[in-house]
Amino acid sequence: MAQSTPAGNGRRITVREGHPLLDDVAKQIIEQLQEDGRRPYAAIGKAVGLSEAAVRQRVQRLLDAGVMQIVAVTDPLQLGFPRQAMIGVRTTGDLRVIADRIAELDECSYVVITAGSFEIMAEVVCRNDDHLLEILQRIRTVEGVLSTEAFVYLKLRKQTYSWGTA
Repeated sequence: MAQSTPAGNGRRITVREGHPLLDDVAKQIIEQLQEDGRRPYAAIGKAVGLSEAAVRQRVQRLLDAGVMQIVAVTDPLQLGFPRQAMIGVRTTGDLRVIADRIAELDECSYVVITAGSFEIMAEVVCRNDDHLLEILQRIRTVEGVLSTEAFVYLKLRKQTYSWGTA
């Protein structure tokens, strides 16, 4: 079922089954915030052709709908977490339950259910190799985990959050 809500400047965001269909202006607003999450709404409005109030309203709708988050992106190295790894997990049982249990670990920054040789992939940030070993042990104790394989990051070559609007 579709539901249409006002989005400022005479435009509307259509929501179908909980997922907003983004128009070009909403994508431009997101792009502006991806460049600088603290950019003033007035500056965004000038760039996309809306008033400050209309931008504020649209941003709030995008946040409320779960389309985006505005967060501080940190550099793990600068925060004392020089070891990062992707951990492949082979499982048996309910993938969603196992993935949720792994996602509860504070060190896991990203957990996905996948297709392929691993059912779950989990990205972790660690203080050192001993900390990584501790996390691997904790993941291995989750009921339904059969095995793990760690892919240690040696050098980060690209990390971007500017996708999704093209």
